[in-house]
Amino acid sequence: MLSELKVCSLILQTKKESSVRKILSNSFICHFLGLCFVALIVAVFSFGQHGQDSVKNSAILISLCYLVTAFTLPLIARFLLVERKYYIIPIIVAVYSIALLIIALFRIDYSVIVTFIGAVSSFSWLFATAILRTDQKKLTLHSIDNFDYSELTAHKNLNVIALSEPYKEADIKQGLVVDLHKGLSAYQEKFIADCSLHSIPVFHAESIKEMISGKVQIKHLSENSIGTLQPNPLYQRFKRIWESLIILLTLPASLLIMIITAILIRLESPGPALFTQERVGQSGKVFKIYKFRSMTVKDESNSDKFATEEQARITRVGKFIRKFRIDELPQFFNVLKGEMALIGPRPEQESFVKLFENDIPFYGYRHMVKPGITGWAQTIHGYADDEDSTKEKLAYDLYYIKHLSLWLDINIVFKTLRTMLTGFGAK
Repeated sequence: MLSELKVCSLILQTKKESSVRKILSNSFICHFLGLCFVALIVAVFSFGQHGQDSVKNSAILISLCYLVTAFTLPLIARFLLVERKYYIIPIIVAVYSIALLIIALFRIDYSVIVTFIGAVSSFSWLFATAILRTDQKKLTLHSIDNFDYSELTAHKNLNVIALSEPYKEADIKQGLVVDLHKGLSAYQEKFIADCSLHSIPVFHAESIKEMISGKVQIKHLSENSIGTLQPNPLYQRFKRIWESLIILLTLPASLLIMIITAILIRLESPGPALFTQERVGQSGKVFKIYKFRSMTVKDESNSDKFATEEQARITRVGKFIRKFRIDELPQFFNVLKGEMALIGPRPEQESFVKLFENDIPFYGYRHMVKPGITGWAQTIHGYADDEDSTKEKLAYDLYYIKHLSLWLDINIVFKTLRTMLTGFGAK
């Protein structure tokens, strides 16, 4: 009897959880309830102060910050099918920082305590619902079995189900995936066409592989598909503006760090604190990159080497500034000069570029955009130390160029900040 009661209890609990998840799967309902939850928490903690302008202003601030966070979160977390719960804290911190900066500029009265409570309650709701909605965020695709989809099913946020004949459109939940480069029967071709006509998304298998791996499948790349790599020129202009503004706003703090770093470098080993080196930039133009010296001074007669081949020359200060990316700070001036961007493919030495362009197909296409201080390949893959790892890194660079957007750039900023603050992650 007791076991039966336990089973019934588990069934009821499962049904309740299923109902809650079903309600929260609707973004409009989820965020409406979220605003109500945050408003309730703020009202309880600010009881007796409701008439004050500072509390009213804080309530408006909290509501706007919640809506901006709710709108931004899925846009940033869509890449690599990542779990959005890991981006909630950095996005909330960024949104509230911008909001508080605006408040300071316009000298708007607000309550620090109420704003803090609003931020914490917003995080609590968004994090809890992100966990509860995990199952709804798992992408379920059905496939025509003309390719090996085991590589796709290995991803925890992707479920692929093979269709069996006769195919039925009603069986497809979120989309159809098929290898469009492989042979299809007349029946299969008609079914794919019918799915498209009835607004059922049809994905090429290589596109899904690209989405979950975060890199372009170079072996399937052709001259005809290079047009898809053309970045948005309007965003590139906007990118130049917002990156320059960030550098100028953070310049007082970054200059102080640079001065201290330069002194420590000079104290540890003889030679200049900075060094310049010619690198290849956008459209193949050569420019001089600025960097803090992290190694002992090299004999000019030595030839260019991969970064990982010169580990023995790294100083103690150099090891520290490399770990936290401080050695890259002087490149802020390259960005202000228009030679580089904050985010983009890392610039290579001219000798390596000439070598790779001869040996690696499509290598030159990474120069379609300005090179960056950090980038998608840098945060995911790290340094390249041979031709094979350079090919792998190129695949990530081309993915970045193909999907260049504000949301991908913000994603990279968060990954870079995590590496800078913790010292861990790809470098």
